[in-house]
Amino acid sequence: MSDLATIAGLSPDRPRIMGILNVTPDSFSDGGAYFDVNDAVAQARLMIADGADILDIGGESTRPGATEVSVAEETARVIPVIHALRDAGLSTPISIDTRKAPVAHQALAAGANIVNDVSAMEFDTDMADVVATSGAPICLMHSQGRPDTMQNDPRYGDVVAEVRDYLAARIEVAVAAGIARSKIITDPGIGFGKRLEHNITLLQNLHQFHDLGCPILLGASRKKFIGTLTDAPNAADRMPGSVAVALWGVTQGVQILRVHDTKATKAAVQMQRALMKNE
Repeated sequence: MSDLATIAGLSPDRPRIMGILNVTPDSFSDGGAYFDVNDAVAQARLMIADGADILDIGGESTRPGATEVSVAEETARVIPVIHALRDAGLSTPISIDTRKAPVAHQALAAGANIVNDVSAMEFDTDMADVVATSGAPICLMHSQGRPDTMQNDPRYGDVVAEVRDYLAARIEVAVAAGIARSKIITDPGIGFGKRLEHNITLLQNLHQFHDLGCPILLGASRKKFIGTLTDAPNAADRMPGSVAVALWGVTQGVQILRVHDTKATKAAVQMQRALMKNE
């Protein structure tokens, strides 16, 4: 089993919080809020102060129905932010949330440490070479379809087995391309080509993904299924449900929690671990 020490220099003694920083005009929860570089840097500082162990920076929305952004536009959004964070002396590990090899390449050169690819290197087949050459860790996520169509009619026979088998196959593709198995993170892709019942079933069975031998990233923060179950149509009102899902993930052994609400999530995880006498 690979661990976070080889992924991002983080000790694996506790679940790590990955703060979401979308420098996009159209992300489903915080689109437009941090589009300006100065606003993005200020938000990054706040998230780090609130407990973020990793910053996940994205310049292309992959919400349901989102349309593709050009490499040039995505690069123009994320690279100045990464440079600004490093120029400001912030050493927190940065994950670049992208499906595109050229964006990943430039982000790593600018100071990013991890690639977070929601297409598991299928959208851009050059991604494997970029990651292998750089030696950077990568997160491989499951998605059925692409963002613009993935929620049209997702279907599974056995969602847990199908997602697990897909991730196992993508791990082997990554290893064959020269990416060390110890540098791979997996993500079941909650909300990406899944109905409500698929998301719940995957969450109930997160422990099964440990069989893949890689750290698990859970990215369920503020997603629609939480709003459906908690009567919170506005994404900003889904913090309580998001924290509940994060705590469930911790009980399932998830190593990375990708969240919008870093402060609330950190406090909840600290309290839970104290009650479980793991503190």
